[in-house]
Amino acid sequence: MSPTDRIAVPPPGPRSGTLLTARGIQKSFGANHVLRGVDLEVRRGEVVALIGPSGSGKTTVLRSLNGLETPDAGLLDLDGGPVVDFGAQAAAVGTRSWAGRRAGARLAKLNRAALRDRSAMVFQHHNLFPHRTVLENVIEGPTQVQQIPRETAIGEAEGLLARVGLADKRDAYPHELSGGQQQRVGIVRALALQPDLLLFDEPTSALDPELVGEVLTVMKELADEGWTMVVVTHELQFARQVATEVLFLDGGVVVERGAPAQIFSNPAEERTRRFLDRILHPLD
Repeated sequence: MSPTDRIAVPPPGPRSGTLLTARGIQKSFGANHVLRGVDLEVRRGEVVALIGPSGSGKTTVLRSLNGLETPDAGLLDLDGGPVVDFGAQAAAVGTRSWAGRRAGARLAKLNRAALRDRSAMVFQHHNLFPHRTVLENVIEGPTQVQQIPRETAIGEAEGLLARVGLADKRDAYPHELSGGQQQRVGIVRALALQPDLLLFDEPTSALDPELVGEVLTVMKELADEGWTMVVVTHELQFARQVATEVLFLDGGVVVERGAPAQIFSNPAEERTRRFLDRILHPLD
């Protein structure tokens, strides 16, 4: 299989069945109880959109799935592993014995690494290494984390960059790119890891309006190809057109979930209706 063949489709596996289940995810930062028992299920090939007001907990959910945040309680089950019981993990870390705390910390580290092995994050602000070229940014993860041979990683990276219209930018530095181009590189960097799960944290919110479309087009193409995605977004039209399921979060809980047609055309909850009215009809 050539590098181009390998990167043209999502990771091999069934295009149905549950990939990810999260139950009762809770997270506090000091006195701020950000997540209050969030449940989430993602089937292979689905696009799940998380919408809601700022501060509702959307990004914390996403970061918990990737191991960037460690919930205080709840269960996370990725098909094929790992299964993480955050409550038991927190209890082990908080035990009085030094050996227990050490074992708990080691478990938490292993769980974070396992979650990151299965997923890849596209951040709001690109997070590219400014002193490295586009190509070097893309091959960093495959070569340093996955130990893929450099030449193999380069071939795959070049194929991915061509897919998103950036083949001629392989030797450019981030400051030489537009915001939309930088975000497309961020998407390529995530794809280069061949993750089971792609996570997007408001990937267009930092872009000028005229650049948003080029990023959303790439994301829609990935959805059409069958990549499994969880997307935190304020782009409600994208969520309506591309998502398989939409979750509306507020106050650290899932207020409502359903198919896009139901959520956007006939939401069941008054809080959802108020939010959508304010976003879709700001001058009314």
